[in-house]
Amino acid sequence: MNDFLQPGMTPEQLEIQLVACVVSAACALPGVFLILRKMAMMSDAISHAILPGIVIAFFLVGELHSPWLIAGAAVAGLATVVLVESISATRLVKEDAAIGLVFPVLFSIGVLLIARFAGDIHLDTDAVLTGELAFVPFDRLVIGGVDVGPKALATMAVIGLVNLAFIVFFYKELKLATFDAGLAASLGFMPGVMHYVLMILVSTTAVGAFDAVGSILVVALMIAPPACAYLLTDRLAAMLGISVGIGVFAAIAGYWMANLLDASIAGCMASAVGVLFLATVVAAPGRGLVAARRRRTRQRWSFAERMLAIHLRQHEGLPEEARENRRAHLQEHLRWSAAFASAVVRRAGEDGFVIEQAGLLHLTPAGRALASEAIVDA
Repeated sequence: MNDFLQPGMTPEQLEIQLVACVVSAACALPGVFLILRKMAMMSDAISHAILPGIVIAFFLVGELHSPWLIAGAAVAGLATVVLVESISATRLVKEDAAIGLVFPVLFSIGVLLIARFAGDIHLDTDAVLTGELAFVPFDRLVIGGVDVGPKALATMAVIGLVNLAFIVFFYKELKLATFDAGLAASLGFMPGVMHYVLMILVSTTAVGAFDAVGSILVVALMIAPPACAYLLTDRLAAMLGISVGIGVFAAIAGYWMANLLDASIAGCMASAVGVLFLATVVAAPGRGLVAARRRRTRQRWSFAERMLAIHLRQHEGLPEEARENRRAHLQEHLRWSAAFASAVVRRAGEDGFVIEQAGLLHLTPAGRALASEAIVDA
């Protein structure tokens, strides 16, 4: 592995990053719909539960690189979805509990099968969980005597194109089934079929990425980039594009982090995508914590200005109550501190709602309109 951590770009380093980028893009596309359907944990369930499908398919064909392993994984993934939905349909437990019941059982079956019958082959639980991108350049795809690149790159490129084609050709159906399954069914779009095809794609994507990145990174790349995009946009098409972009960026950043730290490439990529998600949660323009804090602060000041306008309007035109419109009396009537009362008056003046003359507060026409609006709304 250290050969890949030397300064300067080598062909092997380029291939590792290409594979990571393709895996990220392939995972992000179906991941968007998992996030929108509130099925994020299903990716974790499928990425673990397809292990027995891979093992059983290997026992049947005896070849680690057979496409039948992907078919076996897809069947196991579909079985996972069916079992989860069957259990949750009983209404005895919720869907999250059903997921927690199904995937540990199926994953454990796969681990037991490997430990009991496949201990002497390269099909171990460490490879399934963590993978190792540094070994990707050694497993080559040769067609007609021509080396066309790493097998993982070709496999994930095909899977990514299939995912993209499915989303492009069935974009309208997927969008409608995701946001309003009842309407989709009434229009004959078969949301159930869309759902199961999507789950098969998730299963296929997960097993295709297994050998290169492992199930942990598959889950990270399938959920975190779409979750970031969800916080950044309300448009589905934009969410798909942003998800892919964030996943690719995290893959490249994670690789160079591993280069710098001489650490696990998959682990650093998962860490990079986690850091990106944390940054998005904090700084997303519309939904981030900073934006939410600013919004709450604006609402607080706006409410205070409305209260001030209503207070002044009630005492307006009454000479005997003019003293009520002084700053000092705001503390008594509105239970504000002196500092807060002064701040509200200052902001109301800056916004053109209040003017202060001879120590008395007076509403401007805009302030009267604000008070009237606030009273009507109340």
